[in-house]
Amino acid sequence: MTVRIERQGKVATVIHSRPEARNAMDPDSAVALTEAFQELDADPATAAIVFWGEGGAFCAGWDLKYAQAFTDAGRFRSEIVDGLAFPEGDAPAPCGPMGPSRLEMNKPLIAAVEGPAVAGGMELALWCDVRIMAHDAYFGVYCRRWGIPLIDGGTVRLPRLVGQGRALEIIMTGRKVEAQEALRIGLCEQVVGRGQTRAAAEAMAQQIARFPQGAMLADRKNAIAGHGLPVREALAREWEGGVQTIATEGAAGAGRFAAGKGRGGDFGDI
Repeated sequence: MTVRIERQGKVATVIHSRPEARNAMDPDSAVALTEAFQELDADPATAAIVFWGEGGAFCAGWDLKYAQAFTDAGRFRSEIVDGLAFPEGDAPAPCGPMGPSRLEMNKPLIAAVEGPAVAGGMELALWCDVRIMAHDAYFGVYCRRWGIPLIDGGTVRLPRLVGQGRALEIIMTGRKVEAQEALRIGLCEQVVGRGQTRAAAEAMAQQIARFPQGAMLADRKNAIAGHGLPVREALAREWEGGVQTIATEGAAGAGRFAAGKGRGGDFGDI
C-alpha cells in the first residue's frame, strides 16, 4: 500500500510511501491519494490534514516510467486527454494526473516537505494551504527539461503565491528553488530541520484544530474565494460568509472571554 492515513485526535496525516521512487507519482497512488483526501474532507472527526512523503522526499513528480501513454496516440487520448479532462458546467473535476490536485478541500491542509518537491510534486505542495519545508528541501519545475508542461495547477497557484514575474522566471527556467529562498518569496511559510517537517506540520494542525472550527473555516474559505475579486465584492463575500457564525460560535466565545478565559492574549486557556 503506497498511501495510508495516520491519526492523532482531530489531525490526520496522509502519507505517500514510494521511497524507492522518491515518491514519484504512479496511477495507483494518484487514485489512492485522491480517495484518502476525499475521505478525510468528509469526515466530521477530522479538523486538519497533513500531507507528507515518507522516506525523505515529498514527491519527485510524475513517474516517467509510466509516460509510455504519451507515445501512444490512442492511449494518450483515452487515458490523459479524455480521461482527465474537465467536464462542462459545475460538475466536479476528475482526479488530476498527480491525484488530488484538483480537489477543493474544505479543511486546512499543510504540506510537510522533505527533499524534492519538483515538477508535479511541486504542484501538489502548491495545492496545500501551507507549506513547511526542511532546510535542505527544494522546489523546481524540473519537468521543463523533458518538454512536459504543468497541468496540476502550477501555472495557476504559483503566480498567486509569489507574483507573476517571479512565477514566470521559476516556470520558464525550471531552476531549483531552495527552502530559504522559498521562505523569502512566500513559497513556503516555515523552514525546519531535516526530518522535522511532519512533526512541525502536525503541531500546526493541532493548533488549528483546537480553535472553534466554524469561524476558522469561514475565514479560510473567504480568504481563498476572495482572491482576485474586486474589493467591494470580496468584502460582501466575507460578510456573508462570516456573519452566520457570530451568533453561535462568536457569542459563545465572547461569553468565555467575559468569564475570564484568554486574558492577556493567552491562547493556552480558551
